Amino acid sequence: MEALGRACLVLALLVALYGVGASIHGARTRRREWVTSGRRAVYGVFALSAIAFGILEYAFLSSNFSFTVVATHSSTTTPWYYQAAAAWSSQEGSLLLWILLLSMWSSLVLFLTRRRMRDVTPYATATLLVFAGFFAALLIFSASPFTVTANPVVEGSGLQPLLRNPGMLAHPVFLYSGYTLFTIPFAFAVGALVVRRVDAEWIAATRRFSLAAWLFLGIGILLGSRWSYAELGWGGYWAWDPVENASLLPWLTGTAFLHSVMIQERRGMLKVWNAALILGTGILAILGTFLVRSGILDSIHAFGASTLGIPFVIFISVLILGSAYLVVSRQDALRAEHRLDSLLSREAVFLFNNLVLVALTFVILFLTFFPLIAEALTGTKRAIGPPVFDKFAVPLTLVLVLLSGIGPVIAWRKANAENVRRNFRVPIAAGIVALAVLAPFTFEKPLALGMFAAGAFVFGTIGQEFWRGVRARRAMASESVPVALVSLVGRNRRRYGGYTIHAGMAFLFIGVAASSAFQDATDERLSPGQSARISGYDVTYERPTGELLVRNGRLERLEFGAVLDVAKDGERVGRLTPNRGYYPTNTPNAPIRAAFEGEATSEVALDAGLRKDFWTAVSPDLSALEEEIRNRDAVLVAAAQKAGANLDPVRFAQLRRIYFEQILERYTDNPPPATFRLIVSPMVTWIWLGAILTFLGGLIALWPAARGDRAVSRASAGYASRVARELGRA
Repeated sequence: MEALGRACLVLALLVALYGVGASIHGARTRRREWVTSGRRAVYGVFALSAIAFGILEYAFLSSNFSFTVVATHSSTTTPWYYQAAAAWSSQEGSLLLWILLLSMWSSLVLFLTRRRMRDVTPYATATLLVFAGFFAALLIFSASPFTVTANPVVEGSGLQPLLRNPGMLAHPVFLYSGYTLFTIPFAFAVGALVVRRVDAEWIAATRRFSLAAWLFLGIGILLGSRWSYAELGWGGYWAWDPVENASLLPWLTGTAFLHSVMIQERRGMLKVWNAALILGTGILAILGTFLVRSGILDSIHAFGASTLGIPFVIFISVLILGSAYLVVSRQDALRAEHRLDSLLSREAVFLFNNLVLVALTFVILFLTFFPLIAEALTGTKRAIGPPVFDKFAVPLTLVLVLLSGIGPVIAWRKANAENVRRNFRVPIAAGIVALAVLAPFTFEKPLALGMFAAGAFVFGTIGQEFWRGVRARRAMASESVPVALVSLVGRNRRRYGGYTIHAGMAFLFIGVAASSAFQDATDERLSPGQSARISGYDVTYERPTGELLVRNGRLERLEFGAVLDVAKDGERVGRLTPNRGYYPTNTPNAPIRAAFEGEATSEVALDAGLRKDFWTAVSPDLSALEEEIRNRDAVLVAAAQKAGANLDPVRFAQLRRIYFEQILERYTDNPPPATFRLIVSPMVTWIWLGAILTFLGGLIALWPAARGDRAVSRASAGYASRVARELGRA
């Protein structure tokens, strides 16, 4: 089976190299059969990578420990769904997932555009196959997922404890889908620049892929934040970690691109911006993949060092130099068709929006790599903490929220006094009211107060636009409000999908501002029966808990937890049960102690609400069990040495399990004090609700337009002229 997997990867590399040559040859000689052959090479890479990935998944699900990657990332005690996800927890599997998703999206876009842009598509095909060939080469020469051993282990190491979370099932897939989808507009931008065809058609052809990339990457970031909030035991959802930042960077530049392409489509402006933004976004997507697996920056998400640093650095350098050359050498073709008429216009607001997004990107990029820059210059690696990021990122984000309320309603070309008065009277009033009402309670946090006012301004803008549209629909069609709303959104999906996105982002940032500025946190060491107080909540440690989890007849983990009673103003809020999980490993000289010296997971307990989240995690004090752990280890090690080759592994595992049960029983019968982290965070739920609203808006904008819509009519009207141009170029 491993031979078939290796063969698929080798064939994928050869097919990709052939496709690059065939596509470029077909474009230069204008021979359609070669272009078609290059496109079919992409289909071939997809089929081969799908077979290879299927083989790897089967190896994980069947616990085939002859595969080195399976032995080091899975076990029989790992639930089947985490076994499936373990395939992309490894460096090898994640790269294979990358090429699978890349070839899948590439196949889809090339199939949909097979009769369009016949001069651009061959170069886009070649670019996509270069990406595929690079990752296939990595999998063949540096990180093969099909390495096998002649003497497979009986039991694997298991999936890393921190990865045993539902987020592992979806977070990496969405993240990599976003990364790989951004290579689609990147490739078509390269093709358009190569042939100097820089009108808006390549943008139109890849618009949905760009929006899908933004949507998938955003969902991936959200799932990662939720995972961090619920798993890591520190109580936050964003730590400005290098790998977190790496996923945010292409999302920011992708957001700028999605805004500025509207200016090019409508007025033929910002062509240089659009080319540079999408090329930069594609490069940042590769950089994000590199940071996850390279280990060059300290990160909770970078699981182990990598040997792929040099190939990635070379590849990224080539992408940067090639992209810069294309943009600079095509300056004449990228010249704008119109000039900016006024700073008080939608074009100007979108340009300011781009400037802020790019500035935010550069700030985060620089601060993320500052430890490496400092080490190169001074010899000492200096850490950068969240306060430094917040100092620069928060004001820029505040400006972004304000611009998101201005851009949708300000006039094109030049806004006059009447337009400003009509469109901004209600939003400004909403912002002022929010400022006046909240100022007495939040005057010590001016940036948070500013975000609340900016959010109210956005709600005023978006609410006003929805109300105007619904009122117009009702006047024309005599529809009820719900029907008018659905009809309005259905007939103007890009517009109202965008409005929904802006409202969702305002919700999200209000939640971030409130939860960051007004969070109350404390660490309390409590014995059973003792209480602590935080933000008006009384928390009582009722009793400890202990549980031994067994799967497939094998010990999976030990859980030491607690039962907490939470009350507010004398009324009971609920009962929370946080715990900490420990995962035993096969260590012959310390079969008991090894369970407590490896990585552990914090299963937090949470009482969430629209106003506040009450969050808690427990750190049990196991020092009182030291002597018993030491004695049990001595007994087991002595028994193993005495039995030697005649050791019965089943009996040994049973005895080990009994000892763990006795340790748990002693902990619950004579509980020592435990340390609890207690956090009260206002409006965290607004973050998740805002994100859901944002992605709902993305889906609305992404959804195909219905027949009869004006956008479809305009597209149909221009079809004949486009066909004529295509035939002329062909």
